[in-house]
Amino acid sequence: MRSTLDRLVSWMGLGLAVVLLVAGGMLTWAHNFIGNEVHQQLSSQAITMPGGPALTTQDMKDNLGKYAGQTMTTGPQAKAYANHFILAHMNEAAKGQTYAQVSAAQMAAAKANPNSAQTQQLTELKTTLFQGDTLRGLLLYGYAFATIGTIAGYAAIAAFAGAALMLALAAFGLRHAALARRESVVATRVSGKAVPHTV
Repeated sequence: MRSTLDRLVSWMGLGLAVVLLVAGGMLTWAHNFIGNEVHQQLSSQAITMPGGPALTTQDMKDNLGKYAGQTMTTGPQAKAYANHFILAHMNEAAKGQTYAQVSAAQMAAAKANPNSAQTQQLTELKTTLFQGDTLRGLLLYGYAFATIGTIAGYAAIAAFAGAALMLALAAFGLRHAALARRESVVATRVSGKAVPHTV
């Protein structure tokens, strides 16, 4: 019984190892595919990370200084540029107002007097914020996908490690099953019940 149980558990372990190997392969493919896509899409925009006098606040220096002068190719770069450069300039231009708030003010001003200087100013600010929000959104999507790719890479490592562990345990289990079977045969022979004699 012990030998049969060991073999059953070991074969289940081998099956699980195969599943983990397949999952690890697929996760590795996903990690590489996403990484390549994010790199290509970002690098094709030819965005140079700002540095020097362009970093006008301590927040910009802290979050963008390490990327200064580099071409944007990674998710973390995209996130830093979106949240600490584009958003900073949007907040400065709109005095902390969101696109929705500026849009509402612009529509109200246009309704009151579509040709006023205030309406024109708000229209320009609305356009600037719309473009900024759009670019931020695209960059943060790139960061999100890059993060998913990173997680897939770690998950692939875990899957391969799990597969290796399952293979080792299955091999140990099959070896133990063979030893238990031999011990059972020996014990049976010693007890005198093993091989019937024929005349």
